[in-house]
Amino acid sequence: MDSPIALLGGRPWAIILPVFHLIRRLLPQNIQLWLNQISCLLSISLCASVIRIVPSGFPASGNGLWYTSPGTRWAKDLLPIGNGHLAAMLVGGTTQESIQLNIESLWSGGPFQDSTYNGGNNLRSQRIQLAEATHRIRQNIFSSPSGTIQNIAEIMTPAGAYGSYAGAGYILVTMNASGPVSDYTRWLDLDAAVQRTTWSQKGARFVRESFCSHPLQACVQFINTTASTLPTLTYAYSVAAEMGLPLPNVTCFDSSTLRVRNVIFKPGMLYEFLVRVEAPGGEVSCTANDGSSLNNATLTVTGASEAWVTWFGDTDYDMAAGDFSSNFSFQGPDPHNNLIDLMSSMHASTDSYTAVLNTHISDYTSLMDRFSISLGQTPDFKLPTDQIVASYQSHIGNPYLEWLLFNYGRYLLVSSARGTLPANLQGKWADAQVNAWGSDSNVNIQMNYWFAEMTNLDVTNSLFNYFENTWVPRGRYTAEVLYNVSDGWVTHNEIFGHTGMKLLGNSAQWANYPESNAWMMIHVWDHLDYTNDVQWWRRQGWPLLKGAASFHLEKLVEDLYFNDSTLVTVPCNSPEQTPITFGCAHSQQLIWQLFNAVEKGFVAAGDSDVEFLDAVRTSRERMDMGLRIGRWGQLQEWKVDMDQPTDTHRHLSHLIGLYPGYAITSYSPSLQGGLIVDGTFMNYTKEQILKATEISLIHRGNGTGPDADAGWEKVWRAAAWAQLGNGTEFYKELTYAIERNFAQNLFSLYTYGSTIFQIDANLGYPAAVLNALIQAPDVASMNIPLEVTLLPALPPSWQSGSVRGARIRGGITLDLSWKRGKLDMAKFTVDSDVAGRVRDVNVNYARRVVGRFRSNPGTVKNIRF
Repeated sequence: MDSPIALLGGRPWAIILPVFHLIRRLLPQNIQLWLNQISCLLSISLCASVIRIVPSGFPASGNGLWYTSPGTRWAKDLLPIGNGHLAAMLVGGTTQESIQLNIESLWSGGPFQDSTYNGGNNLRSQRIQLAEATHRIRQNIFSSPSGTIQNIAEIMTPAGAYGSYAGAGYILVTMNASGPVSDYTRWLDLDAAVQRTTWSQKGARFVRESFCSHPLQACVQFINTTASTLPTLTYAYSVAAEMGLPLPNVTCFDSSTLRVRNVIFKPGMLYEFLVRVEAPGGEVSCTANDGSSLNNATLTVTGASEAWVTWFGDTDYDMAAGDFSSNFSFQGPDPHNNLIDLMSSMHASTDSYTAVLNTHISDYTSLMDRFSISLGQTPDFKLPTDQIVASYQSHIGNPYLEWLLFNYGRYLLVSSARGTLPANLQGKWADAQVNAWGSDSNVNIQMNYWFAEMTNLDVTNSLFNYFENTWVPRGRYTAEVLYNVSDGWVTHNEIFGHTGMKLLGNSAQWANYPESNAWMMIHVWDHLDYTNDVQWWRRQGWPLLKGAASFHLEKLVEDLYFNDSTLVTVPCNSPEQTPITFGCAHSQQLIWQLFNAVEKGFVAAGDSDVEFLDAVRTSRERMDMGLRIGRWGQLQEWKVDMDQPTDTHRHLSHLIGLYPGYAITSYSPSLQGGLIVDGTFMNYTKEQILKATEISLIHRGNGTGPDADAGWEKVWRAAAWAQLGNGTEFYKELTYAIERNFAQNLFSLYTYGSTIFQIDANLGYPAAVLNALIQAPDVASMNIPLEVTLLPALPPSWQSGSVRGARIRGGITLDLSWKRGKLDMAKFTVDSDVAGRVRDVNVNYARRVVGRFRSNPGTVKNIRF
């Protein structure tokens, strides 16, 4: 068929149309969509793309991802499902479907692989030797003209069998059908946490649904058809596409269940799956293939109108066995009996797929529906998600995609955090036996949880259990042996309690980080501050925080370089910078905040150790605060002024007190001011500190530098600009991250065009967005009013919107809305029980106070404009 262009002669349009498309791409997204519809008159091919509509069953809210072809690339195309314990990546195939599997505790390395593994620690007999070495290192730093040295290898140890989070193989589903496929769509429903694939073939319509149920601790994939029966289905297990895994042992557990047994490495951790198929009205059979040294088997379904496969999986890892009494073995029982119990429990409670699906959706929405956000978006029901991502432009933006990414971040955290272990560097999704950076659970998980409390997601239990059971037990040993500290604990990361400092060449820049415990204690303190859960605080939160503070209390030493009587950390590295020095701003700010949390939480803890509290107060008063303004106006990263204006390093370590901390944001001259600089007493104002912070942030660049081009560094920068109240720079950085680092399945990629998935940008993203809409940063004392700022960095693209169910400190729920770029209303509701932790609250908007209240139980404060 001839297009209107051809009918008009074609030649002038060959010039005009490309120019039109070029101009169109420079316009805002809503105008682009309007012009697309107009331009249907000029191009049949363009018109076809405009009139494409979402599949039937796609969320009416627009809250989902959808595509018109199956996925092929793991990190860029496949869609994730998970329940915290199990996870899967889905291709969305038709006659052949591949389900890539994960079990949260399936790791190589550790004591399972090497019986001598000791978490990267030295022997107890080396304690004196290490103490002497540390003393020499400190002397060398203080006596060095530059205040730096080259390495600290003598107190570091090889990592040993550190290991990696790993994939767990594939379930392969084959349907005996042929012929062309039409009307294909696949989508991920973020309102229900269900992935669906639909297509037509030989006059029949097929629907496949997949999800991981948290209540059932299992994952399910269902298929049905409009034909009288399904074609024959087969289900098999394979590791052929999972690089590095040994061959499994697959047998028939019964006529409808496969039993998969394997290890991640030889020797290594054991894992098992039970894969059960049900097919009402049809027949399920299991066929063993005994033709090799290892058994194999497949399940076959015939004569059924619908069928579903349920898989249960586990390992012999036990987090509770990571202590001295268990010889830090982390060795649990064989998972088989537990899997049988789970399978039996599920089938005893229901034999209905609909009931299983409804239970899953009810559980998911009970968490997600406590909070909602609108950025004034108009859902795009015409373009598939990959096309929306491809057309996205930084600075211009698209409120719909930006809103979708926010909800996707919440979906990913709910789907990965509610297991035994917290969400790691890839959530709970990983392919192959070895993944980048081991996909470990180190301080990267700090960014993973930035938004959890504020969006009312109750998903931090596994995080705190992880600290208590994997970091603290061996962390006490490391504190004693490596640091010669008699009380408290320290860590340096991963699931087998790797608390030592890893030696890999001159690796101090990323391994010399004993302040990781102080950073993670932000989450511990915040959980009390947001929820007022004093019972939890006394049982778990306070012991964690007190142990971390006890370590740093004993580790701080007097500054013998400047001889100003302040207490500093030494040796320290500003993460992941090369100078080995003293008084790193990052370290000092975090420890100061940690000591404040001790004082603020002491009464709620019911602790009678007043001597400890007094020692913390005394050391805090003597500390260098990590806040100095340098020679080019910057906030110094180190106590010695050696920052370079051209340093665009990916980390914003010395700005930790801007965001997510508060040492900069809530700076107080009376509490943090007063220091000697070149023999002169200085007492910076808050305005001076914030200006120096802004200068540092400008010189740090936009998150694309010679050292990295990661999504998480851009998202952190966006949050930092929002904290400074700069909506223009916030939106510029946020949209740049989306354009450069997010794939068409919305996974965040480490660098532009790479296939390395890192979830921290996905999970840091909602926090950055919220920081542009609501700010209620922590303060040094409960006697200081909580300053809440509404719409501090609202970008022009979000002209209207709302937030419902946000949580802020003090056990307060906040609802707000805005219209035409102006605040419309805000409602603050204080919990009925605040455990006696009442505080004053000031509400700010447009640089003025618009309301005040005291957080007495049940208080409601309405502000309207």
